[in-house]
Amino acid sequence: MPGPAVELEPVEPQSLKKLSFKSLKRALDLFSPIHGQLAPPDAESKKIRISHKVNVEYAGIKSTTTQPRQQSDHSQQPGPSNALALPGPEDSKGLQKVAAKNALVVGPSMPAASSNDLGFPGKSTAVISAPGSSERNLSTSALMERIPSKWPRPVWHAPWKNYRVISGHLGWVRSIAVDPSNTWFCTGSADRTIKIWDLASGRLKLTLTGHIEQVRGLAVSQKHTYMFSAGDDKQVKCWDLEQNKVIRSYHGHLSGVYCLAVHPTIDILLTGGRDSVCRVWDIRSKMQIHALSGHDNTVCSVFTRSTHPQVVTGSHDTTIKFWDLRYGKTMLTLTNHKKSVRAMAPHPKEQCFASASADNIKKFSLPKGEFLHNMLSQQKTIINAMAVNEEGVMVTGGDNGSLWFWDWKSGHNFQQAQTIVQPGSLDSEAGIYAMTYDVTGSRLITCEADKTVKMWREDETATPETHPLNFRPPKEIRRF
Repeated sequence: MPGPAVELEPVEPQSLKKLSFKSLKRALDLFSPIHGQLAPPDAESKKIRISHKVNVEYAGIKSTTTQPRQQSDHSQQPGPSNALALPGPEDSKGLQKVAAKNALVVGPSMPAASSNDLGFPGKSTAVISAPGSSERNLSTSALMERIPSKWPRPVWHAPWKNYRVISGHLGWVRSIAVDPSNTWFCTGSADRTIKIWDLASGRLKLTLTGHIEQVRGLAVSQKHTYMFSAGDDKQVKCWDLEQNKVIRSYHGHLSGVYCLAVHPTIDILLTGGRDSVCRVWDIRSKMQIHALSGHDNTVCSVFTRSTHPQVVTGSHDTTIKFWDLRYGKTMLTLTNHKKSVRAMAPHPKEQCFASASADNIKKFSLPKGEFLHNMLSQQKTIINAMAVNEEGVMVTGGDNGSLWFWDWKSGHNFQQAQTIVQPGSLDSEAGIYAMTYDVTGSRLITCEADKTVKMWREDETATPETHPLNFRPPKEIRRF
């Protein structure tokens, strides 16, 4: 049986003003009687503090928690736990003076007063030396708790070594591209020829002539049996590799062409040159689709992706521009670099890319172009080429022959190699002008100023014990 219905009292409607007055009155009732006084000591917390005797020593400031209670005049009233905490309302003024006098001794360091001198047990003293004294001046940073770095720890990579030197060109080797089937690669040189080499043995298979200036850009199509080349003679050529001859030329550049890229899924070609323009070509019809103009200086690096209608160009005017391929307009301009952006490398798996300049190597996200971080070292040279493989090993090659290997995730530089010029060359001819990984990412090919092509691979005998990881996380996380 349900019980009798309970009659609810009618709630008096209250205005906002009345409610705020009520809240104010409650606050006054809580705090006004003890205004200017300290809270009474809590006996329970005092017991807990006594039961856990902990000695803390941190950066020269020694603070000892209270000793067990001694039978004295003050045993009835609990004492404070450290030098800066003050006792309760009873007899507060007298003890405050003593605590203030002994809490911080500023000046030349003096021995701390003992517990008998102060009259209450377990009292310790913090001693801070003056700036003029021989002791270190302690700031608030010494009192702060050290938090572990959030910087990602780098993955261990085996060091890379040179295992083959290929010579055959008669001029600086300026460009390189690897065949998608991973059986051969081609190099373009200042001797105006394009040479095709066997990737496994390093033997010369074919020499193509047709350019009348040095060949600065090469790309091999993944969809067709085509190879594209560009050079200082303003020419962009399409080679049919079944007939080994030029079947198309793309006319329009007003000066030397410095870089070249083929779109992975659409039949378009991208070329950038000294006329400060990146041109977009239809491969079949030889028509120019867009002239992406906006840079103030030479466009020397370009890449595009299959997942987004976007072209990224780097220029000698220190900027990186993102272009919308649908409309031929600028989406974004990155001005993070202070020197020419001569090389860029997109990560094969992640949605980000790295750009190299003489001032630093920076990492950006795609497609928005947010700055992620700098690499943790500086190569201090002009970087002409860079490449990244799927394992996260990024490599950069400089004008002085330095070949630096980086962990992609953390930006840690785990190896610094130096290329050796071939006999008969000058030491100043150690520059690295182009580089790429093969399709598997296990072999690296570099093109150099001593007219050679060098091949590198990981040292199979290396272990984390023989080549330990010397990594120190940076002090500041976001470094521009």
